[in-house]
Amino acid sequence: MFVVFLKLTGDRARASEFMDGHKAWIDRGFHDGVFLVTGSLQPKLGGAIMAHNTSLPDLEARVGEDPFVAENIATAEIYEITPAKTDDRLDFLLA
Repeated sequence: MFVVFLKLTGDRARASEFMDGHKAWIDRGFHDGVFLVTGSLQPKLGGAIMAHNTSLPDLEARVGEDPFVAENIATAEIYEITPAKTDDRLDFLLA
């Protein structure tokens, strides 16, 4: 399982130019069964993604395709988590 932090850079004013592409990229992540949760980092710092069902190299490649990352509107930090215990509803993450 992975947590991705997309932190906005000083070039954040350009975000609106690439928002449609960024949203389409997020939709692809859900459609492909990789993204579990996406949301905003507050206060307006960027975004966060919980991902699974992928490898680190594949996730790094996927994140590199995000228009925000490709256009240097956001930088990406990826953290891998090895779940040890979950709520029963998240047991699929233990596999």
